[in-house]
Amino acid sequence: MRPRRILMTTDAVGGVWRYSVDLARTLNAAGIEVALACLGPEPAASRRAEVATLGGTELVCLDQPLDWLAAEPGDLAAVPRVLAALADRYDVDLLHLNTPSQAAGLVTGRPVVVVSHSCVVTWWDAMRGTPLPVDWHWQYDITRRALAAADAVVAPSQSHAAALQATYGITAVRVVPNATATDALNAAGGPLERQPFVLAAARWWDEGKNAAVLDAAAAASPWPILAAGACRGANGESFAFRHAQTLGELGQSAMAERLGTAAIFVSPSRYEPFGLAALEAAATGAALVLADIPTYRELWHGAALFFDPLDPRALSGAIAKLAADPATLRLWADRAGRQARRYTPDRQLRALLAAYAAAAKARSGQQHAEPALAASARPLSVPAE
Repeated sequence: MRPRRILMTTDAVGGVWRYSVDLARTLNAAGIEVALACLGPEPAASRRAEVATLGGTELVCLDQPLDWLAAEPGDLAAVPRVLAALADRYDVDLLHLNTPSQAAGLVTGRPVVVVSHSCVVTWWDAMRGTPLPVDWHWQYDITRRALAAADAVVAPSQSHAAALQATYGITAVRVVPNATATDALNAAGGPLERQPFVLAAARWWDEGKNAAVLDAAAAASPWPILAAGACRGANGESFAFRHAQTLGELGQSAMAERLGTAAIFVSPSRYEPFGLAALEAAATGAALVLADIPTYRELWHGAALFFDPLDPRALSGAIAKLAADPATLRLWADRAGRQARRYTPDRQLRALLAAYAAAAKARSGQQHAEPALAASARPLSVPAE
C-alpha cells in the first residue's frame, strides 16, 4: 500500500518537529501529500515558514495537548476525535502518529501507524529505575491501549524497540532509523578547518538530556562548549548553565551553520531513543563524543568516542583527547561521517512504506495487527496492583 495522502502528527517542543518536517519533505518528493497536525504549543513563525516551503504539506495547528503535558487522562479525551475528524477532512489513506497515546480511543477505518520517539514510562525506567509513581500510571495505561489499537508500531532504534517490548509486552515493533539528507561530503571543510569549539543540542530542561554533566565538563574542557536548545520547558522545568555558553533555540539555518563549523559534537543524554542531532552533526563532518548508553552504542559503535554519562571528567577528557591531536580528530570525524551515510531518507522511506503496507493489511483483516500485546504484559517499573 502506497498512500497518496497521510495525516502525520507532530509537535514544536522537541526533536519530533525536525523528524516530521524532514520526513514530510521526503514523502512529498515521493508523491505523497501530508497533512501535518501540530499538537501542544504552537510552532514559531520560522517553523511555520519552513513548512510553507513544502509544496505537498499543509500545517494544521490543533488546540490539543501533548500527553506528557497533560495532568490527567481527561485532558486528552478530545484528541482521538479531533484526529479522526481531520483524517476525514483531508481524506487521508493512513494516519502516522508520532505520539503513540494519540491512537488510544481513535475510531477510524483507516490504517494507523504509531512511531514512538520517546515515552514517559521508559524515560522513568532509564532515569530512575524505580516503580512508576502512582500518578503516572495513567500514562502507562493510555500508551498500552494505544499500542494495542495501532496497526503497526515503529521505533527509531532497536534499543528503544526493546524497551517498548519489555515495558508494554508488544510482540512486534518495526525499527525504522531516523534520517538526514545532509551529506558529509558537502561539508565546507574537514575537521582541521573547523572552529575549535564543542557543540551540544537538546531541550536542556529535560533531565534525561543530562545538562548538569555537560555544564560541569565545560568547566574543565580545553575548548568552549556551546549548548543549543531551550533551557525552560512548557512543563515548567528549567536548567541554568554556568560554564557552557548557551545559544538558546536556533532556527534551521542558524543550527546548520553551527553544525557546519563545530569540530566536535557532544551528547550527554542518559535517555535517548535515537538522537537526531548527533546524526546531523556526524553527517556534516563533526567528530562525536557520546554518552555510553545502549542507543548510542547501537547506532555509533566504532564511530564515536563514548563516556560515562555520570562522569563530567570522562566527558572533558574525551574532548581533550580530540582537541589535542588533529589527526585523531580527523579520524573520528571521518568514521562518524561514514556511519552517518547509512541513515538516508531513501532508506527511511522504503522502511516506512513497508510499515504502511503492513498496517494496511492489518486494518483490512488479512492478518493480525502487528503490535499485539502479550496478555500478561506488565511494565517493568509498574508494580502489580
